[in-house]
Amino acid sequence: MAAAAAAEVQQLQERLESLEERVFGAPGGPAEAKKISDGLVKLQVALGNIASKRERIKILYKKIEDVIKYLDPQYIDRMAVPDAMKLQFILAEEPSVLAQAALLEQVDSLKPYLDSAHIKAAPDHAARLQRLSQIHIQQQDQSEAVTESVRLLLEDYNRMSLLLSKQFVQWDELLTQMEATKQAKPVPE
Repeated sequence: MAAAAAAEVQQLQERLESLEERVFGAPGGPAEAKKISDGLVKLQVALGNIASKRERIKILYKKIEDVIKYLDPQYIDRMAVPDAMKLQFILAEEPSVLAQAALLEQVDSLKPYLDSAHIKAAPDHAARLQRLSQIHIQQQDQSEAVTESVRLLLEDYNRMSLLLSKQFVQWDELLTQMEATKQAKPVPE
């Protein structure tokens, strides 16, 4: 145990020396640079001397634990919320907690499916899936090209049907006029 404590002290000392080196530079730097630990010790001694001479500071040191307790954010909750109310909060959340527990049990029961060989083999199928997706994209492009060509053919068909319909209407009107003129002329005897 003593060896472990000595090792910890040695480790702390190395960390402190590393920190001092970062702050003051490499050893052998400026002569006025003091060790941080020396400054901290002097500061602690000075504070101790001041505290021992002043009665009010002694009382403050004794009440530090109370100050820390009062600074705790949960202190107000402990003081303001009685245990009965806390119990009511817990009971009010019971359905939610039970629902969450059921969901966790469901996830736990489905865990073997996630660990199945099929799921674990999914990365092996990535190259094949990539190849299939490229084929799918090519087929989509081909189907779009076929769709466009069919659309153009339908437009040509509709245009041709419209032109033929107009032509038939004109021929019908011409034939009707010719029949009307033929009936209007008397037949020579």
